[in-house]
Amino acid sequence: MSLHLNFDTKEIATSGMVLFAVIDIIGNVPVIIGLRNKVGHIQSGKASFVAACIMIAFLFIGEEILKLIGIDVYSFAVAGSFILFFLALEMILGISLYKDDAPESASIVPIAFPLIAGAGTMTSLLSLRAEFHVENIIVAILVNIIFVYLVLKSSRQIEKVLGKNGIGIIRKVFGVILLAIAVKLFTANINALF
Repeated sequence: MSLHLNFDTKEIATSGMVLFAVIDIIGNVPVIIGLRNKVGHIQSGKASFVAACIMIAFLFIGEEILKLIGIDVYSFAVAGSFILFFLALEMILGISLYKDDAPESASIVPIAFPLIAGAGTMTSLLSLRAEFHVENIIVAILVNIIFVYLVLKSSRQIEKVLGKNGIGIIRKVFGVILLAIAVKLFTANINALF
């Protein structure tokens, strides 16, 4: 059995941008700082490693889980495009559509899951899987996890450098990118359903 890898920088870049926008680690800096102040210390390495494992595992078994429930990838991708659409609206308009309980302790919960590898990330992974080669998505996941680790490690410095306005601007820019990706994902997969 020959192993043929289809590495493609365009696919890696697109997948990477989607995941970066969905994970929104820069936008989550205020949440991370709040957690750090509450619990004193965040295990950046542990949180990043666990998030990477969850994401890669879901990339491979997510489709099987869907088959078990009786849902095809295209339906999931279309549903995913709606989630990305609403996440993008949250980022652009600065509103909160999704309400979550305040976490008690930091590291694996809530940082690895659901902050990094949450519902939006899982949906995005399966939506990307419908369009791109798995190896490119894995590279995109690893690049994002390295970035996540660096942000978790230096969240205090980032907050000082960017300030509230800087973080707000970055969120809005990535919100617009995410909105465009959601529309593309919807149009690419809606045809396969009918």
